[in-house]
Amino acid sequence: MVLKEHARILSAIDAAGHIGGRKKLQKMVFISKKLEYPFQERFEFHFYGPYSEELTLKIEELCNLGLLSEIKDKENGYVHYDYSLTEAGKEFLSLYSKDNENDELSACVKGLNNHNARFLELVSTVFYFDHLSKDEIIKKIQELKAEQQYLPEEIEEAFNYAAQLIKENKPMYAN
Repeated sequence: MVLKEHARILSAIDAAGHIGGRKKLQKMVFISKKLEYPFQERFEFHFYGPYSEELTLKIEELCNLGLLSEIKDKENGYVHYDYSLTEAGKEFLSLYSKDNENDELSACVKGLNNHNARFLELVSTVFYFDHLSKDEIIKKIQELKAEQQYLPEEIEEAFNYAAQLIKENKPMYAN
């Protein structure tokens, strides 16, 4: 159901309190989906890693409906976006009962939100190429993410965090 998918996105943002940045939001939803939380958006590999046009459109719809606040802030010549629920968004979300899926997703999202977008970009890239060997993933990161200049320690930290996320997140049902 379309409204349930919108509610799931609102629920994730609500759990985080607010999410600073479009890229960060994309990575958090992608990682949650890879952890088998029931997000339905399709992702493709893009300049900043996994990206979903569908998610972008849903976020825009939620903003247009007044359920989600998108605050633009210009910082060092860059536009930065901050997302949080409006009062109407909280009211809309209250129509959907809390269940274990939401509790587990909330804990996952809170943890992800503690990391910056750069690190989540790296972790989401690890997840995106999880069908490859670790060495092949590292090669992909070095090729596709050369401009980010990830250090070997950062890449190892991303692999460790991805493994930790898999271990800690056991959603009620898979995609």
